[in-house]
Amino acid sequence: MLLAVLFSNSEGNILVERFNGVPAEERLHWRSFLVKLGAENLRGIKNEELLVSCHKSVYIVYTVLGDVNIYVVGKDAYDELALSEAIFVITSAIKDVCGKPPTERLFLDKYGKICLCLDEIVWTGLLENIDKDRIKRLVRLKPPTEF
Repeated sequence: MLLAVLFSNSEGNILVERFNGVPAEERLHWRSFLVKLGAENLRGIKNEELLVSCHKSVYIVYTVLGDVNIYVVGKDAYDELALSEAIFVITSAIKDVCGKPPTERLFLDKYGKICLCLDEIVWTGLLENIDKDRIKRLVRLKPPTEF
C-alpha cells in the first residue's frame, strides 16, 4: 500500500499531502520525519535523482523536482522498486502540468490540476494509472467520448 505522497518546498513547508491507511495521530510524526529526512539529504542533488530510505518497516523514495521535494512512502508490495515507478509517474505528470520542473510559485499556481493528477495516479493507497496519456485524458475535466 502507498501510505503517503507528500510534497514540500525547500524550507520544509508542506504543499500537498495524501495519507492512506495512516492514523491521524501518526501523520504529524510522518510529516516531520519526512521533512527532516529531506533537509538532511536533498541538498545539492540533481532533479529527479532518487534517494531511498527505510523506516519502521516501510520504504521511502524521495527526490527533488525544481523547488519541490517529493516523498512517496509504501509498505508490503510497494517496495523501493514500486515506489520508484510511482514517483516517476508523479514527477512526469507534474512536469506535464507545469511545462517544466516547477518553482514553488508555479506549483501552487497549478495546484488544482496537480491534485487531480495525483488523485488519478494514486487511489486509496494503490497505484492506479501509470500511463501519461491516460492521466492527461482523465484530468481534462471533459466528459469521455469513448469507452
